[in-house]
Amino acid sequence: MMAFELRQELRLTQQLVMTPQLQQAIKLLQLCRLELLDAINQEMKDNPVLEDAPEEVSAEGGGDAEPITTPEEPSVLKPVTVEETARADIDWSNYLGEYNAPGYVHFEAEKREVPEYENFVARRESLNEHLMWQLLLSLPSRRDERIGSAIIGNLNKDGYLQATIDEIATLSEADTSEVESVLSKMQSFDPAGVCARDLGECLLIQVRELGLQDPIVVQIIRNHLKHLENKNYKAISRALGIGLGEVFSAVDIITTMEPKPGRQFSDEEPQYISPDVFVYKVGDEFVIVLNEDGMPKLRISSFYKEALSNKGAGFSSDTRGYIKNKLRSAVWLIRSIHQRQRTIYKVVKSIVSFQGDFLEKGLGHLKPMVLRDVAGDIGMHESTVSRVTTNKYVHTPQGIFELKFFFNTSISRFYGEAIASASVKEKIRQIIESEDSTKPYSDKKMVEILKSSNINIARRTVAKYREMLGMLPSNKRKNIRGGQ
Repeated sequence: MMAFELRQELRLTQQLVMTPQLQQAIKLLQLCRLELLDAINQEMKDNPVLEDAPEEVSAEGGGDAEPITTPEEPSVLKPVTVEETARADIDWSNYLGEYNAPGYVHFEAEKREVPEYENFVARRESLNEHLMWQLLLSLPSRRDERIGSAIIGNLNKDGYLQATIDEIATLSEADTSEVESVLSKMQSFDPAGVCARDLGECLLIQVRELGLQDPIVVQIIRNHLKHLENKNYKAISRALGIGLGEVFSAVDIITTMEPKPGRQFSDEEPQYISPDVFVYKVGDEFVIVLNEDGMPKLRISSFYKEALSNKGAGFSSDTRGYIKNKLRSAVWLIRSIHQRQRTIYKVVKSIVSFQGDFLEKGLGHLKPMVLRDVAGDIGMHESTVSRVTTNKYVHTPQGIFELKFFFNTSISRFYGEAIASASVKEKIRQIIESEDSTKPYSDKKMVEILKSSNINIARRTVAKYREMLGMLPSNKRKNIRGGQ
């Protein structure tokens, strides 16, 4: 027989409550500067309590508001806690006085000039537009125009036709012979080689457009592109029964042709980087300045501040509740932004302390570093450092880098401290660029060269780094003519 018993137990547990406010703080921490600007502008549209302080007000100190302090005065930026979030009754007079100061958090008292970037470029004509313009200039019939439009619509960004003749015929409701005729006409359009179906056809079109009468060039393109790719010129010489000199002359002509005719019409917009942080060398020290260009100087609207301080005279309880909710949201946004900026400053300051040699001397002096190093230095969790360094860029004396760039795995040395993997990649690049093109270094030979520089690395790792650098293997880097 089963017995049922009812009793009470007291258990003490600890758990993290992810409130909407904490979620917002974490989200803001991950945003890059431009994304943060969008988030702030959207919040200003949705929250009437937030306003952007005029520049002249900021210069005068914001009336009775206290100025925001620098990182050396941490008392202003209170840590975000779950307990504080859960409180329903907030001392608005304290918060409003603290966060009504116009102006953003300034982490350096001295205003420094930052680089100006010209981000305005004219829109370029696309390949499709260029070809359609030529098609219409040829005064086609309605049927040919429909076929031509189908061909243009099936070109990739390099200008190659990605559909078969049968597919184009089905799409345009035409005969294959009509498609062949229109395609042949369009293959004479500018740029030379456009509308080809493969590399061989692309190069042969260019031979025709250039009016070349060299049969060796045509034979190499038709039958020996693989040998050409591998620089196996002796195999071409044997197959065609000609001397290497004639092969080299033909290769010189082929290499002047454009294998990707649509490349010049690429509609990919340039991506301009707006650094989140600037690092300057001033005297013997590095100075860190957060990029505040265009950043709204948030403050609480004085109208709503007075509305609450006057006990909501003339407002209903619902209206007061609405204002309080918006005030709470505004205060949390400002606090989260301040905390975000301060965290970024601390992370960059730690990176600068670790990578001072790199900032002064260049890539060869980059030290191995992992998230744990910075997290331990500033007393934060690794996940926080990871969020801070994602999609954020710093302008340094050595150039602009993503913060993630400074975190490198280590490559051991035979003696002494380890070296950063990025520094090893740079050494491999320098070795390849300084080699004799007639006798390029193999991956195995580069292992020996790096060994003489006190770097212990495997051949497969050298091959991996070479490929990451976009460098070809030794057999494809070799200049055979130099040895003739």
